[in-house]
Amino acid sequence: MNAMTYSERTATLQTADQALRQAEPKLRIRDRALRLQVSEAELIAAECGVTATPLKGSAQAIFRELASLGEVMVLSRNEWCVHERHGEYEQIEAEKAIGMVLGADLDLRMFFNAWQSHFAVQEGERLSLQFFDGAGVAVHKIFMTANSNIAAYQALVAKFTDAEPAWPNIAPYPADEMPRDTADPAALRAAWLALTDTHGFFPMLRKNQVSRLGALRAAGADLAQSVAINAVETMLQQAADSGLAIMCFVGNRGMVQIHSGPVKKLLRTGPWFNILDEKFNLHLNTDAIASCWVVNKPTVDGWVTSLEVYSQSEELIVQFFGVRKPGVPELAAWRTLLENLCSTPLAQ
Repeated sequence: MNAMTYSERTATLQTADQALRQAEPKLRIRDRALRLQVSEAELIAAECGVTATPLKGSAQAIFRELASLGEVMVLSRNEWCVHERHGEYEQIEAEKAIGMVLGADLDLRMFFNAWQSHFAVQEGERLSLQFFDGAGVAVHKIFMTANSNIAAYQALVAKFTDAEPAWPNIAPYPADEMPRDTADPAALRAAWLALTDTHGFFPMLRKNQVSRLGALRAAGADLAQSVAINAVETMLQQAADSGLAIMCFVGNRGMVQIHSGPVKKLLRTGPWFNILDEKFNLHLNTDAIASCWVVNKPTVDGWVTSLEVYSQSEELIVQFFGVRKPGVPELAAWRTLLENLCSTPLAQ
């Protein structure tokens, strides 16, 4: 395969993909890529079932022009959870390796070092921009809607079209070698209690050489408690019933996408538990949930609690908070809701 030209790779994948789609027409492109043992980025590059235009330049350069698109639907996901949000790109910071979008509806954190290839994609009448990491996994997709500026989309695509594209250079990520258990629980707990901002949690894990879930196991019940597997459904139903505003974080290697606000329409479809609101959709595969934790962190604004959901491979699937901003204490109703999920009191 490495000796093939771009056109030869395209022809080979198109033939295999066409046969698969004829046999199983309802398969999504992510699932087709898995069946064909290639990445989704490679299927897009081969234009399998779509019309794709490779884009040149950095993802940051493209991001700096996204405000022109007007209202869009943005989608970020990991293997177990899909986060979809409608809104406009505002307050875009995309100059460095870490970027941010912080508008009225779209709240994104971009980690551009993981981003490698990007395409404009047309599937039927649906237009999108799609961004992939070095393993060929989608980190972020932007879909045009009836309220989007299609002329601006077309101008952006024309500006960044790559006339001489290279085939995506796909390489699997090395296994995470971070220890799953801490060598010094007392030092970890002391560092945890010394936190003043939730953003200090990840650096604390690295300093103490322990995985996120390993830290939760070692911290003590006042800081982290394992709760029922169905805790997400319980929490979301109570939040919907009461109108409580929440924050929902879904991330992958290159993106964290955030929703802030109340949730209303909840629906289970097989293993998937869904939020189906006008501007926000979430699709969570509950069969993939191995554990749920209520996590308690000190900040300068008081204690901040979250509900965290983990996979069998001990990876973070989705994270929930009560709506809050820096300088504002946590919503009392949110803390009460999470405390009711726990068997023993949290630190206060």
